[in-house]
Amino acid sequence: MADHKVLAGARVVLPTGTVENGRVVVEGSRIADRLPDGAAVHQHDLPGHWVVPGFVDLHNHGGGGASFTSGTLEEVLRGVHTHRLHGTTTLVASTVTGELDFLAHRAGELAELAEQGDLAGVHFEGPFISPCRKGAHSEQLLRYPDPAEVRKLVDAARGHARMVTLATELPGGLDSVRMLAELGVIAAIGHTDATYEQTREAIDAGATVATHLFNAMPALGHRAPGPIAALLEDERVTVELINDGVHLHPAALELAFHRAGADRVAFITDAMDAAGFGDGRYRLGPLEVEVRDGVARLAEGGSIAGSTLTLDTAFRRAVTVDGLPVESVVRAVSANPARLLGMDDRIGSLEPGKDADLVVLDADFTLVGVMRKGEWVVAPPQAAAVRERAQEAAGV
Repeated sequence: MADHKVLAGARVVLPTGTVENGRVVVEGSRIADRLPDGAAVHQHDLPGHWVVPGFVDLHNHGGGGASFTSGTLEEVLRGVHTHRLHGTTTLVASTVTGELDFLAHRAGELAELAEQGDLAGVHFEGPFISPCRKGAHSEQLLRYPDPAEVRKLVDAARGHARMVTLATELPGGLDSVRMLAELGVIAAIGHTDATYEQTREAIDAGATVATHLFNAMPALGHRAPGPIAALLEDERVTVELINDGVHLHPAALELAFHRAGADRVAFITDAMDAAGFGDGRYRLGPLEVEVRDGVARLAEGGSIAGSTLTLDTAFRRAVTVDGLPVESVVRAVSANPARLLGMDDRIGSLEPGKDADLVVLDADFTLVGVMRKGEWVVAPPQAAAVRERAQEAAGV
């Protein structure tokens, strides 16, 4: 008989809402609807805590000192594990701009980890982006989004290409979007200098994601609304947001949630090597990055160069600083990205039959437990310690 675990007494966030004093039953690697008679059970009593689905990161360049673009596969796995310790149970590895042949080779290597189940796939951010909005990408290596070259990268990932970020206003952009849509790969609009009208054209062609909305694109204007307005208003588009307090002002975050709605927001980290590792000097593709006080910037020029964010921090900030409902944050960090990846039949919510991927948060929304496919990555505190903390918080 499979191993059974029961998480009891917590607030459990389900697709239908939050259940007080709820219970999650885990059988082997899956969530079960009930305990079979006579089952041996490992029970975790979690009063005063929250149980939410495991986090899903669509856009992540590394962590734990490891780069997903240039690190060895062993280093990539270290980066993946670093983010798992912070609640990300499903992760797409993002590359940065490089030589086309190098990126194709890298896609094949990352596909090996996707085939093993360690990654959910590959996201190509660059080189098909605008030099006007290049951010932390090498301008010398940027290219127009020629459909044949975009297809070369997609094919190199052997069925594991999940998303390609494009400046769709560039020559070949719309044709590349149409091709990606036909292949079932997400076409994401980002690092773009497109107008409002050009962005609408790209959405009509099949683009469905805004890469880190507000960042690396023209600002919202009252006469020239640009891509931000087009991406926020269209029900077909999900907008990525980096909620680290650096990339976005809280008012911009609130605007995105208010206009797009909780079902069209996906929190991402856009993390680079320093996530979960610390300040210092790093490389992002061919460019040198300095991380100081947790903020990553290009050593030359000072542009923001990804983040050091982990999704547990994004979650906690969304609730405690931005004042968003927990259920909305769960959609942004789990359900919505799972749906975009076409994996919502397996992950993204706490439902019987799905993978037992979940996160335990304390009353202050600090992570205290992570489970992936039924196995603890971070084991929660023992029941007695949990009760003691809950009593202290209540002033008992």
